[in-house]
Amino acid sequence: MADQHVAFVTGGAGGIGSEICRQLAAAGLRVAVADLPGPRIKEVASEIDGAAIELDVTDPASVERAGRDAAAALGPIDVCVNCAGWDELKPFVTTDDAFLRRVLEINLAGAIRVCRALVPGMIERKWGRVVNIASDAGRVGSSNEAIYSGAKGGLIAFTKTLARELARHGITANAVCPGPTATPLLDAIVARTASGQKTIDAMVRAVPMRRLGQPADVAPVVVFFASEGAGFVTGQTLSVSGGLTMAG
Repeated sequence: MADQHVAFVTGGAGGIGSEICRQLAAAGLRVAVADLPGPRIKEVASEIDGAAIELDVTDPASVERAGRDAAAALGPIDVCVNCAGWDELKPFVTTDDAFLRRVLEINLAGAIRVCRALVPGMIERKWGRVVNIASDAGRVGSSNEAIYSGAKGGLIAFTKTLARELARHGITANAVCPGPTATPLLDAIVARTASGQKTIDAMVRAVPMRRLGQPADVAPVVVFFASEGAGFVTGQTLSVSGGLTMAG
């Protein structure tokens, strides 16, 4: 048990996050399922014999407390997966400062806070993995997601800089970019927006594989980046989007 790596997954009760938790646990890691309070975090944690950790990534005190709680429950945290995310489809000109703050706080500032809380311990132990769940929207843009795209693009840039700073400490940092993925969050986005389904249909048509992604498509990439075998892979941005984005 002492030799098992410990993973901390934000958004761990969500569609992609819960599948990441399951597959990390299946790969032999002990997993802290970190998300907003609610029964879902306990359900996922119970399913994988992990720890349910209450977390609000927009609250610095909550982030610090969650890191301490996870370490107390499972041991020092070796793997940080930032999967917490949120968005609504809105034309840029209809957005306001409240929406701007919420998108940036959850999708960018929250991940930065979590890294700031967990990375120093990795530096002390000279081993660690940071995996940030960004989005293809942050690589190529996405209609009606201007602020979200900007936040995810910022997360990609942050990940690359983190990779440069932490490499000498034996820590890697990589970004995973899902394309449109079938999750409860996507369903909620579509339901709240009059043209939501039309936008999603257009996204699917743009995917060479002509389907939405599934959480099970994303999680194996996270497991790889979190593994011992990915120790010489850092600063990379990998799309899991059925060919929507093809890097040259």
